[in-house]
Amino acid sequence: MLGKIAALVLALAIGVGAGLEAQAQTKTTTPAKSPKPVHKAAPKSTSGAQSATTRPSPRKKPAAQSASTRRPSPRRVQPVKTAQRSATATRGVRAAKNNQLRAAGRTVRPNSRLAVRPTAASRSAVALPDKRRSTRFGRMPTFTMPSPLPDNGVARALSLYNVHTGESLNVTYWHRGQYVQSELDRLNDFLRDSRSGDQVQMDPKLFDILWQVRRQLGSTATYRVLSGYRSPQTNAWLASVSSGVASDSLHMRGQAMDVMLPGRTAGQIRQAARMLGLGGVGYYPRSGFVHLDTGPVRYW
Repeated sequence: MLGKIAALVLALAIGVGAGLEAQAQTKTTTPAKSPKPVHKAAPKSTSGAQSATTRPSPRKKPAAQSASTRRPSPRRVQPVKTAQRSATATRGVRAAKNNQLRAAGRTVRPNSRLAVRPTAASRSAVALPDKRRSTRFGRMPTFTMPSPLPDNGVARALSLYNVHTGESLNVTYWHRGQYVQSELDRLNDFLRDSRSGDQVQMDPKLFDILWQVRRQLGSTATYRVLSGYRSPQTNAWLASVSSGVASDSLHMRGQAMDVMLPGRTAGQIRQAARMLGLGGVGYYPRSGFVHLDTGPVRYW
């Protein structure tokens, strides 16, 4: 009986020892058989290869797209000559439409979109308006010079009042087809320099302008004379105190007068004088007078 028990205990001991040995072997081989360490190590060792072969770099992707798929900007690629040709073609289309409208009897407005813009050559070929032509005395339009006053036997008389000296004068400077020298001498003295007393021979044609202006305006009033002859010293002094006085004024030559006509505005005097086209006309609406002279035909 004891022998059977001893044999059973020995068998159990052997079985327990074998089981413990198997467990020890399992613990030693488990790290090698586990796929997790191998799976974690694989990305670290192959990340460089994957980025170089399979996955493109995020920075290189837009560059590849811009070079292969994206369209270039037309502003950067289109040359300047192409834009010029397109503008020329547009003007040609507009010109063709304008010609069609004119052939149909329709009027093309200058501000219409169909109107052709003038080129530099066409602008240079067009004559400038008269207002743009000028001399050192001011703007000079082109007038058709009238014929001399007809000698119909009518006497030419003037009534003048000098605002500086307070003198008045009534003269008939033209009679029987000629100038009356004695009356011209009276006019020379009347229109003398009010500061120095100097006088010169005034241009008789200046009196003809005054006579015609008053006749055109239908007036018999007395001219108010603000300025007649000026000596060089007086003119230089006026030029120093006023910007409206020319340094080479025709007043110093006895060819100019500044006048007012009661009952008529300065604008009416200017219009009548310009219609004559016999000399310069200066308009001073703030002061209410008009400058008249026998110089080049011009106005300001």
